[in-house]
Amino acid sequence: MAKDILVEIGLEELPARFVDDAEEQLFQKTQTWLEEQRIAYETITSFSTPRRLAVLVSGAAESQESIREEVKGPAEKIAQDENGDWTKAAIGFSKGQGKTVDDIYTKDVKGTSYIFVEKQVIGKDTQELLPAFKEIIESISFPKNMRWADQSLRYARPVRWIAALFGDEVIPFEVAGVHTGNDTYGHRFLGDKITIETPAHYAGALEKQFVIANPQKRQRLIAEGLKSLESQHGFHIPEDEELLQEVRNLVEYPTVFTGSFDPAYLTLPEDVLITSMKEHQRYFPVKDTNNELLPYFVSVRNGDDHGIETVKKGNEKVLRARLSDAQFFFEEDQKQSIDYYLNKLERIVFQEKLGTISDKVARVRTITEQLSGWLGLSGKQHADAIRAAEICKFDLPTNMVNEFTNLQGTIGETYARNAGETQEVAKAIAEHYLPVQADGPLPQTLEGAMVSLADKLDTIVGCIDAGLIPSGSHDPYGLRRQAIGLLRILHDRNWDISVESLLELAQSLYLDTGIEQADQEKAKQELDQFFKQRAAYLLREVTAGQDIIQAVLYDDIGVIPYTMAKAKELSNQRNNPEFTTVQEALVRTLNLAGKTNRYDIDPAMFQTPSEQQLYDALQESREAFQQANEQQNAHQALQQLGRLAQPIHAFFDHNMVMSDDAALRDNRLALINHIAALIRSYADLSVIEWKQQFV
Repeated sequence: MAKDILVEIGLEELPARFVDDAEEQLFQKTQTWLEEQRIAYETITSFSTPRRLAVLVSGAAESQESIREEVKGPAEKIAQDENGDWTKAAIGFSKGQGKTVDDIYTKDVKGTSYIFVEKQVIGKDTQELLPAFKEIIESISFPKNMRWADQSLRYARPVRWIAALFGDEVIPFEVAGVHTGNDTYGHRFLGDKITIETPAHYAGALEKQFVIANPQKRQRLIAEGLKSLESQHGFHIPEDEELLQEVRNLVEYPTVFTGSFDPAYLTLPEDVLITSMKEHQRYFPVKDTNNELLPYFVSVRNGDDHGIETVKKGNEKVLRARLSDAQFFFEEDQKQSIDYYLNKLERIVFQEKLGTISDKVARVRTITEQLSGWLGLSGKQHADAIRAAEICKFDLPTNMVNEFTNLQGTIGETYARNAGETQEVAKAIAEHYLPVQADGPLPQTLEGAMVSLADKLDTIVGCIDAGLIPSGSHDPYGLRRQAIGLLRILHDRNWDISVESLLELAQSLYLDTGIEQADQEKAKQELDQFFKQRAAYLLREVTAGQDIIQAVLYDDIGVIPYTMAKAKELSNQRNNPEFTTVQEALVRTLNLAGKTNRYDIDPAMFQTPSEQQLYDALQESREAFQQANEQQNAHQALQQLGRLAQPIHAFFDHNMVMSDDAALRDNRLALINHIAALIRSYADLSVIEWKQQFV
């Protein structure tokens, strides 16, 4: 007979961002545990609110599945003596498994014969196994943990109660001094203590006490409430899935309501208003049909609609104070010049080993100036890019950014425009922080892309030069994200600038700073490896296999748009039967290269026409290949290498490369080395798993 299992962990309120991951962990760990314990079940359902994590297993078997198990014993030569009789080792082995020597049989394992017995493992009662569920609870991890009282368990918040049932029986165990029972608790203010009669009644019992345990249901109710308000008032609430998910994890019983604020505050920049509402109060902003912000907001109460007008007025009062502060900061900030804030940057430390923000800005300006030269900019574009680099961080000491940190760059754009800077300069200040996430939107302006790249390059090279290398999940400066962003900008802009030239430029700026740095050569190796790992990530995004990635990153990363084009080209040719002849010739050449370090070719030593033909083909293809390479035409460059295939096959068919004549052998190997160097300047084709070989 099957029974249901319920385990609920009652907690002090969890941070909203912790809830979903913790619920997923509980679900996955429960599923894994049931499978490992061989306990059959019908379904698993997980629940979560700010105050609880729970899992319901429906139709769990009352005992483990019994299995037949094959047990390996000692080798046959040890299990039997020279007369073929069973030794003490064999007798002891069979007895230990509850069997006799009559149950022994032999099997070959990797060329050696071993003795085996087969036995039946009778499943234990599920009730007997369930107390071990405490290990699942204790194993749930959180981004930040705490200890409380005299408990050794580190958890996001203190555990206040644990409900654990198998059918109508309590599963006995304790976690952090809290013993299991069959009680849970409703809404903190509206609900009461509940005795759970059976696991299947869990969600329904809670809902009667103003707790909706299913997070998807809470989100659906909030979304429906937003739609209802839109219809009722004729305004528009922009979709915000991230905020919707966060709000659902802040409440146990959602009630949606709307409030208003003084229309005079609409003179503030829209981003300031939205940040005040969304980031600080978790309100949904409201717009009209023309996408213009309206003096309203929508919030979600954790409870029913009793006294909702009082709640509304309280929220309006809180928002009014926020907006009043924002207006004061906005007006006060603009009483000072951009130069005033730039001077303040000299007293703000970027990183103790890397100097001040002002030092960083100076390096960003230098990198931007070099980029401008490489890109051939002049006139207004050059001037705007340099000016944007010079003032890209000026808003950091402002009151507004101090209060609303996520407005850095955004408020800088507004202040710069109000101070008379050009549209391009102002926009670049906001865009130089992009992408905020690794896969987020990129800068849309040239100036913004240049300053963004320069800023990220300086941060990454400076931190790694100073030995601040990310490890595991520890990456306080977001170097991985910034490196991916840098590479994406290079690719998006199709800039003919190698990653290595950028790293060399940034490293050179730190040489004379007097800042304590790690060993330069070691730092260079760390940087190369760090960026290759990020480049590999991007290449996987274009469906390049690991072998293709290894091939194109054989030496340098180079110009990232070209490197990605080569990866796509090789991926396309991997399964092309018509490319087989080319691939075999080029790979054979690579496999034979390096047998000598000679590169001097003496055509006078050629003994067969095929040698001269290959030499001539190399001269002709090299020039065409290099031209295609310079034009970053991955398809044409590979085609030029392909023109060497027929001469290479003829060369190997008519010549003994490893001749007994040392001079002749070295001359032929030198020719091969030249061809191999040309191939590897494109990619190391020898590491690719050419699929057509296995067809």
